[in-house]
Amino acid sequence: MVKSRGATAVQYEGKAKAWAICSVVAAALFWSSSYAVTKRVLDDVGPLSIGAIRFTFAAGLLTVMMRLRRTPSARPDARQRRMLYLSGLLGITGYFVLENVGVELSTASDASLIVATYPLMTMLLELVVFRSRMPRLRVAGVLLATLGAFLVVRNGADVGGSSRWFGDVLLLLGGLVWAGYNVIVKRSAGDQDAVSTTYYQTLAGAAGFLLASLLEAGDWRVPDATVSSLLAYLAVACSVGGFLLYNYGLRRMTSSVAVNILNLVPVFGVLGAVLINGESVRLAQLAGGAIIVAGVALGMVERTPAVDPVTVRQKAGAGNPA
Repeated sequence: MVKSRGATAVQYEGKAKAWAICSVVAAALFWSSSYAVTKRVLDDVGPLSIGAIRFTFAAGLLTVMMRLRRTPSARPDARQRRMLYLSGLLGITGYFVLENVGVELSTASDASLIVATYPLMTMLLELVVFRSRMPRLRVAGVLLATLGAFLVVRNGADVGGSSRWFGDVLLLLGGLVWAGYNVIVKRSAGDQDAVSTTYYQTLAGAAGFLLASLLEAGDWRVPDATVSSLLAYLAVACSVGGFLLYNYGLRRMTSSVAVNILNLVPVFGVLGAVLINGESVRLAQLAGGAIIVAGVALGMVERTPAVDPVTVRQKAGAGNPA
């Protein structure tokens, strides 16, 4: 009986972990398209206004989702709300201000390369905050995936002009902000599910963007149908969908593992360029994509410690006197 329950628990845990991995991979798929879409929209809308429109629309959708839920989740306490609002200001307003302005000044390919350094930043921040030890396999996986991301984008990088360096610095700062977002969510989400967590974060992030967008009020104009559809895609797929999927996965794995999976973003970006835009891919980029996948897989390996069968029997007996 104990063995059957143990096997069922292991199967359940395995399925939950598989769903968590799939959700973060799906988030990476959505987010990989945001650089190219944002670069296109920047021709007509300012970087701060893009964020304001995108996340205000997303906040509206999440509000409807919260109202229509059949089983409402428990309202977070005051401390949790403060931390969730803070994570929203960091991971939405702070990060996407840096990303949008950075992409505008630099290039989308540079952004893809710099995203690959985010797991390293998250890993270092985890070491400081949680005082945790990183398994060697996970460190090796992150470094390998970073190398692969460099190979993917190296040959496709375009010169962004004299402002490119400053744009790259902003993107690097965005990585530090994103690392802080992951750590805060990991510590503050508690028993809140992905919908509730994303809802409170998006409310704060949208409010921050609305205030920031006032700096571009003089340049506001009504976007055409194409730009409006791209903004809707950023809101629905990349904001609501991406954050819901990522927060679901993040609650079920360490933040460094979740961010390491985001190294798939450059791979998906290259695939999208080939399938949608008909761009050609060099052999070095294909090799880099394979290295990224290998690095992500290596970074998710969990080494199971050896178990003493006598100890297992003792614990089973203590838990079930019959």
